[in-house]
Amino acid sequence: MKAYWSLFVARFALLLQYRTAALAGVGTQLFWGFVKVMVLEAFFTHAISAQPMTLREATGYVWLGQAFLIAIVPWGGDREIQELIRSGGVGYDLLRPTDLYNYWLARALALRTAPLILRGIPLLSITILLFPILGFSERSLFLPSSFAAGVAFFLSFIGAILLSSAITMLLTVSMMWTISGEGINSVLPTLISIFSGMIIPLPLFPEWLKPFLNFLPFSGLLDKPFRLFTGNLPPNELFNVLLHQFFWIVVIIIFGRFLVNYGVKKLVIQGG
Repeated sequence: MKAYWSLFVARFALLLQYRTAALAGVGTQLFWGFVKVMVLEAFFTHAISAQPMTLREATGYVWLGQAFLIAIVPWGGDREIQELIRSGGVGYDLLRPTDLYNYWLARALALRTAPLILRGIPLLSITILLFPILGFSERSLFLPSSFAAGVAFFLSFIGAILLSSAITMLLTVSMMWTISGEGINSVLPTLISIFSGMIIPLPLFPEWLKPFLNFLPFSGLLDKPFRLFTGNLPPNELFNVLLHQFFWIVVIIIFGRFLVNYGVKKLVIQGG
C-alpha cells in the first residue's frame, strides 16, 4: 500500500505543474458555464409546464459541472501508459514488484484528483464568492442548503472520483487491443458527457428515459452528487447513491482486472 501511495503523491505533484494550462481552462469553463446558464434561463422562462428542478438548482448543477469537468469526467486513458503499451515499454511496469492494476489505478486516481486544485477550487471560489460581488447573484453557485446536504455531496463526490478512476482504467487498458486507442477514447467520453448530465441535467430528460439513465454508472459521476449539493435530491437518498456507485465501482474494477490480466498474457505472447 505504501508503494501505491508514494506513486499517487508523486504523480499528483507532477500534474500540479501544469498551472498555465489549468488557468486557461478555468477561463474557458467560465465562458461555457455562462453560455449554459443563459440557455437554461431561456428554457425555464418559456417553459409551459413545471420542471423537475428549479433554475437555481440547474444553475448550481452547471457550475459544479464546469468546476469538476476534468476531475470526474474520464476524457481518456492515461496517455503515458498507453504510449508504453504501444512502444513495448510496458515491460518495465511488468517487472515492478507491485500489482499492475493497482499501480495503474493509483496513477488514474492522481489524474482525476489533481484538477480539483488546479481548476475546481479556483472556479468554485469565483462562482460562489466573486459573482455576487460583481452583480451576478442569480447566476452564481450557492452553497448547499444544509450541513447534511454538504456531507452527502462530499461522500458521493468521493465515490464519483473512484468511479471515474475505474472507468479511466478501462480506457487505458483498451490500448492492449487497439493500435492507436483513439476510437474508444473519443467515443466513450462523448457518451459519458451525455449520459452523466454534463451537457443537459438528467432531471430534464424525458421521464421514460430516466430509469435507464439513473441505472447507468455515469449518473454516479455527476448527476447524483450534484443533485445532492443543490438540494434537488434530499440527503436521505445518500445511501442509495453510494450503493449505486459502489456497485458500479466493483463491477468495473473486476472487469478491468480481467482485461489487464488477459491483456498481459496477450502482450507476453506477442513479445510486447
